[in-house]
Amino acid sequence: MSRYAPIASGPEAGPRRIEPWQRSILLWYRVAVLVLGAALVGIAVWEARTGAIQARVFSAQAGKLSYDVRPGPSPAIRFPTAGPYDNRLGYSRLPRFLERLRAAGFEIESQARFSRGLTHAMDRGLSPPYREKLQAGLRILDRHDTALYEALYPARIYARFGSIPEPVVSTILFIENRELLDLTQPKRNPAVEWDRLAMAAYQYLHGSGDREARGAGGSTLATQLEKARHSPGGLTRSAGDKLRQMLSASLRAYLDGEETLETRKRIIVDYLNSLPLAASPGRGEIIGLAAGLGAWYGVGFEEANHLIRFAEASETRTVSVASARAYKQVLSLLLAQRRPTYYLVQNRRALVSLTDAYLRLLADAGVITAALRDKALAETLEFQTLPAGSPSIGVQAPMPAAVIRARLAQDLGLPSLYELDRLDLSVESTLDRVAQDSATRALRDLRESTLAKAAGLDGPHLLDRGDPAGVVYSFSLYERGEGVNRLRVQTSSLGQPFSISEGAKLDLGSTAKLRTVVTYLEIMAELYERYAGRAPAGRGSSEPIPGDRLTRWAVKRLAEAPQSTLPELLEAALERRYAATPARRFYTGGGLHSFRNFDPKDDDRWPSVRGAFRDSTNLVFVRLMRDIVQYYRHRLDGYSPAIFENRRNPQRQAYLRRFADREGRTFLEQFYEKYRDRNPDEVLETLLRSVKATPRRLAAVLRFVDPDGSLDAFAAALNSRLPRMRLSEQQRVQDLFESLSLERYDLADRGYIAGLHPLELWLAGFLRHRPGASLAEAIAAGPDARVEAYRWLFKTRDKRAQDLRIRTIMEIDVFRRIHQAWRRHGYPFDSLVPSYATALGSSADRPAALAELMGIIANDGIRYPTQRIRRVRFAGKTPYETVVVPSRPKGERVFPAALAGALRALLAETVDKGTAMRARGVLRHQDGRPVTVGGKTGTGDHRYKTYGRDARLLTDRAVNRAATFAFLIGDRFYGVVTAHVTGAEADDYSFTSSLPVQIFVSLAPILRPLIEQTEPEPRTPPPLQEATPGDALQDPAG
Repeated sequence: MSRYAPIASGPEAGPRRIEPWQRSILLWYRVAVLVLGAALVGIAVWEARTGAIQARVFSAQAGKLSYDVRPGPSPAIRFPTAGPYDNRLGYSRLPRFLERLRAAGFEIESQARFSRGLTHAMDRGLSPPYREKLQAGLRILDRHDTALYEALYPARIYARFGSIPEPVVSTILFIENRELLDLTQPKRNPAVEWDRLAMAAYQYLHGSGDREARGAGGSTLATQLEKARHSPGGLTRSAGDKLRQMLSASLRAYLDGEETLETRKRIIVDYLNSLPLAASPGRGEIIGLAAGLGAWYGVGFEEANHLIRFAEASETRTVSVASARAYKQVLSLLLAQRRPTYYLVQNRRALVSLTDAYLRLLADAGVITAALRDKALAETLEFQTLPAGSPSIGVQAPMPAAVIRARLAQDLGLPSLYELDRLDLSVESTLDRVAQDSATRALRDLRESTLAKAAGLDGPHLLDRGDPAGVVYSFSLYERGEGVNRLRVQTSSLGQPFSISEGAKLDLGSTAKLRTVVTYLEIMAELYERYAGRAPAGRGSSEPIPGDRLTRWAVKRLAEAPQSTLPELLEAALERRYAATPARRFYTGGGLHSFRNFDPKDDDRWPSVRGAFRDSTNLVFVRLMRDIVQYYRHRLDGYSPAIFENRRNPQRQAYLRRFADREGRTFLEQFYEKYRDRNPDEVLETLLRSVKATPRRLAAVLRFVDPDGSLDAFAAALNSRLPRMRLSEQQRVQDLFESLSLERYDLADRGYIAGLHPLELWLAGFLRHRPGASLAEAIAAGPDARVEAYRWLFKTRDKRAQDLRIRTIMEIDVFRRIHQAWRRHGYPFDSLVPSYATALGSSADRPAALAELMGIIANDGIRYPTQRIRRVRFAGKTPYETVVVPSRPKGERVFPAALAGALRALLAETVDKGTAMRARGVLRHQDGRPVTVGGKTGTGDHRYKTYGRDARLLTDRAVNRAATFAFLIGDRFYGVVTAHVTGAEADDYSFTSSLPVQIFVSLAPILRPLIEQTEPEPRTPPPLQEATPGDALQDPAG
């Protein structure tokens, strides 16, 4: 009922009569609706043609979606979720990257802040409007922002619209977006093409076939870009996804204002550079037309563009076969982006058919000529097949950049450098490109004989023997700053990313004397702290004084000069004298060893520790290490001289058990290799072949290894190995079987009877019953067997034999404590060789670790972090821009400043009049004053030797030869130079540490400009984490 009808008053009430004035109102109402509708339709048509309203609305909104970069972490930032572009460039993974970098010691220096409008838009699933990058990838810069390494991807692109051949533009417009470049509509919204959208909607609602049958769909190039870059998986999964793509593309289109012609041209450029074209073996993901041509057809980008520009026929030119082929290849890739993996990998025939169909459509529409169509149809698409393998990691990085890449990949949790190189990431390093390149060229030149001679590398102790090309040189230079050490140069002559300085384990010879003298002076600093100013023993002192030589000397010295300062005590300690004679042998490392000096003239001298360090006198440092070991031995938990004085001391048994277990493990490791991967029968056969074939020994092996075997099996096994046994011996079989019962003998006796090491016998039995057992399982099962095998040691009356083995175990404990101190100085490995020879380099070292120690000395005994990276910038000039820098941990005091000063004086003296004299005076300030240079040299001749039982040398082969010079330059710079030859070729060389010192001299002209530069420190130094000298000497167990 109409609300205007009156209420009936009775049964005869009839229809209401419409008054004339009411008819008039109704007429005008209908006219108004028609006029308004026509106006709206007109406006809609006008807007669809011009985009003027959209231009005003979207340009205004885009201006509100802004961001800026400010210091500190951002309270207002969002990151994309799962778009292929955002994932590849790392934008969607930034939260995880930042969390990992925070754990790795970085902090946010600055980050983008979103406007309220941008935050609101991203919270609703829109992409932020900004000028997206044509290329991105890892860039590593030096200290002056000069590129060290670049991995821009895609490697080749269309940089601007004018560089795209016209046939390519017209083709992509025909396929995807025919009205995009309509010049009559300057404000057109490129995200929407209303007629195509309506047609696509109609076809979708009526299910009229697939896209290939229909031609282009409703998406414009702008929305396809949004989908390919920012939608999850690069797909449209719902109408909501499509709407978000259109809104995002519209906002991006009007970012520069209401007129969009230049934006539309840029869309074509971006589209061609962003085509997803599946993945190719050996190359990984293929993005962009240029990469697609190279990966799938093996065609150069510039060549293809050149050919396509001349693909159209004219009155003076016919279409060339090459041009037609290039055009067809490009067309096929433009079509393949619809289903890249399907067309390019799974069904290439379908792509060929689709390409041929479009050639006909393009010709029918007048986009290409019939001549080009016919020539292209006649050409076959020949796909390039690449060998399978991991994706290429791009251009090989120079060594320091390679180290940065490897560490970044690890810190970010990336499985490959391939992924790292594709991130939108810029790394500002501390390296100096000019010095780096100059040093690299200089080191590589030294591999040429004439250039090596010009650098002064010919002569005794240099390259007087061997091929210069066989020597690998490495050089590292660091600059200390306030609270940080910066790597300036790291290079080698190897020409590979591997860093010898950081990755190699080398015998660096006498450089170990530096670590030894540091430990020696640390001991003196601890003794000073403990005894300075206290009453000497016997005059009111209640504390017993250990009887080691170093403590006795320090206590006596402090008693004679109670007002001595720490620097004075350290200077006096460096003047202590030792015999340099090699006549004596030393019990260390579990045996008697002899040592010799490099220069026999030193044999009859009694140099001071200072003089021995300067001249690198070996025997002095052997004796110094002996005293250091004695010092620590007196401080082992539970140590007492009574251990050696009283045979009944219970600790003796504990030490002997440890010795038996340790040496037993060594033998088990050797025997396990002999029986590894053998079945039970092969184990027995191998063991039987190891003994002399006498009835008793063979019988012993058979009974002890297989005690549960029957008499018949025993007899058969024995007879098979002794077929010529006489009858009388045959009658002994049962006697042997019964007399060699396992229960009658302990393990040591069983080994004696069989003529085998008891542990070999035990291991063979164990592996017979546990075939396939690992070495760890064998060791875990045999602690009692190892002790039982050394029964003679526990029962012997030879106290000296026991004492030597107790000292061996104590020496191992002592070297664990020395190792703890060395680790605090930067020693890189997990253990030291428990031998006095460690003072001469037998425990090996690493050049970078030596440089770290030089840095501690240069910094007055404080360890500061070594910095390669100054700044890491993610997503620069985007809404996700985040800059992180290394955080500054507290500097750690490793040893007193007085100790560092004494060490610097020792190092300077070594250059001034010691083994590194070649480097004296090679660097000078601009006013002519010499720059103070200090250093320590070392030569390592690592050889593998085997000896017979009579101590006769059986084999002697070279493993490697290395020489090193670790140096300080003035009060700012330090580093290390190394020369290294590996393998049997090392026997061809006789160079010593004179070689790296001479290389340092040859590099001096390169170093001078760097040394004269100054760099202001951007931040104040961090506070110190104080540590007393004794902290370095604490027992590992706590």
